[in-house]
Amino acid sequence: MADESERAVQAAIAAEMRLLDPAVRAVPGLVSELLDPEFTEFGASGRRWDATSILTVTSAGSVDPESPVEVSEMSGVVLAPGIVHLTYFTDDSGRRAWRSSLWRLTETGWRMYFHQATLAS
Repeated sequence: MADESERAVQAAIAAEMRLLDPAVRAVPGLVSELLDPEFTEFGASGRRWDATSILTVTSAGSVDPESPVEVSEMSGVVLAPGIVHLTYFTDDSGRRAWRSSLWRLTETGWRMYFHQATLAS
């Protein structure tokens, strides 16, 4: 069971890192493959996002490919079969945030169901 849990956590981490990749974020189809249709995010801005609004922002070229987000302290835990909770810290050109994501396994693979970012000093 530990191997299965570790594989689930590693798959969710790999998907999270893909979603943070500027090259992936620039392609709406790739982002869409990683977001659950019921996706919700409470952003560091305080705004509530859904899959459609996130796709609008990422496809608008708001991500600088020359300045990727720095990620640290990534860890995950399986909450239930097919549900992984990830937590980590990001630094996006000095804008620092704690992040939390819920990933669920679907027929098409791991997809982000929920994300929250909280600004850090």
